[in-house]
Amino acid sequence: MTSTSHRRSRASPPASSVSRLSPLASPNSRTRILGIDPGLRITGFGVLDKSGQKLTYVTSGCIKVPNGELSARLKTILDGLTEVIATCKPEQVALEKVFVNANPQTTLLLGQARGTAICAAVIHNLPVAEYTALQVKQAVVGNGHAKKEQVQEMVRRLLRLAGAPSPDAADALACAICHAHGGQGMGGLATTGYRMRRGRLV
Repeated sequence: MTSTSHRRSRASPPASSVSRLSPLASPNSRTRILGIDPGLRITGFGVLDKSGQKLTYVTSGCIKVPNGELSARLKTILDGLTEVIATCKPEQVALEKVFVNANPQTTLLLGQARGTAICAAVIHNLPVAEYTALQVKQAVVGNGHAKKEQVQEMVRRLLRLAGAPSPDAADALACAICHAHGGQGMGGLATTGYRMRRGRLV
């Protein structure tokens, strides 16, 4: 995806923490949705507008979290998402539910990053919806066991992007797409111009 230029302003997040944030307002939008893919190394975000069955890409990017104390890393996530919310002014937030990892410590750390993302939303009185990875992949690809590359490609096609977003940003946008259609899978998506083959868009 072509990188957008970053204009610094009072509402712009620090360049060191949030990448590729470009507030592109759509005056005709009905509902603006922020999707979040929380992570302790990289937290992805994606914003889109829903008007009827039409989805319009707004912006996406990543909050890069430096190494250090856990509390400082969580603060980076909180500050970064706060800036995204202040800049893009979403009305709803969607993120993926934590899955049980083979490593309990990893699951615990991911849960804390996810909790921080939820806090960033509720501090701004935004409603938060949660979806399983299977729901998100089913909504975007039509296959609950799709690979990351498939999610990236379908996000690109559904939002008519020039290039595939990064994996973290794609996952965040996928959460937003899933939420935009109530987690109903491919049946809720506007699929004009695509054909279904074995449960997937082609």
